[in-house]
Amino acid sequence: MARDRRGGRARTPEAVVEQVDGGLAELSPDRERPDAWTLLIDGAPQSHVDLADPTHLDFSYQRRIGHVADLAGPARKPLNVVHLGGGAFTLARYVAATRPRSSQQIVEIDARLVQLVRTHLPLDPQARVRVRAVDARAGLAKVPDGWADLVIADVFHGARTPAHLTSAEFLDEVRRALAPTGWYVANLADGPPLAHLRAQVATAATRFAELALAADPVVLRGKRFGNAVLVAADQPLPVAELTRRVASDPHPGRVEHGRALVDFTGGAAPVSDAAATPSPPPPPGAFH
Repeated sequence: MARDRRGGRARTPEAVVEQVDGGLAELSPDRERPDAWTLLIDGAPQSHVDLADPTHLDFSYQRRIGHVADLAGPARKPLNVVHLGGGAFTLARYVAATRPRSSQQIVEIDARLVQLVRTHLPLDPQARVRVRAVDARAGLAKVPDGWADLVIADVFHGARTPAHLTSAEFLDEVRRALAPTGWYVANLADGPPLAHLRAQVATAATRFAELALAADPVVLRGKRFGNAVLVAADQPLPVAELTRRVASDPHPGRVEHGRALVDFTGGAAPVSDAAATPSPPPPPGAFH
């Protein structure tokens, strides 16, 4: 519990619960970090934000995406970043804190969620972050050719990634928006038998020359539902450094690359718009 200015114990903030377009949103205060909050949608954790320290990434998958953002260019160098899916703007806050003067666009279809976050978890007014309340693929289409150094896809509706954001045609739009040296990173959720995850890796392999996949070992072995972070580029990726960082996280992960990642796909077929389906729903109790 936080202390007030007179040295006494401050009241713990109350949770904020509101209906948004994507379901019932809850901003739940973190009992261990006085200025931190967790965003849940219909009970599924979506984001964790520490307003006092935006470089603190609590969720493992967000920490791994943070590693990618750190490695996407020289330290402190500003980047042009597109965030598909806003959540509580956690990763945009992280980039703004670690790479001042970066230009960022958040594309989040849920306008009521955007307003909720803006009201209760306001962005730093000095951060160069623009928020568009439109569909992720439609918003991506508005990004100028070659503008982005980094495109981050973290889009879930009802805890599932929409079908139209899983296809090769969607990745064509990502590539159009990326600079030639740009990187694409996606938060993917799947569980045994990992058919969705394998197909997403196979799809990315048809559009990008270099891939890496970071996740908990139990997820990669198909033992548990969870998140995996896919990184794709046309230039060599700093796999050794990414592997070191992911392995040293509080919840250590593993990075697959090269032949091992090809073997992981198991011959899965790439996904087209015509055949695309949403990511699988999490099993009961996945977030407890």
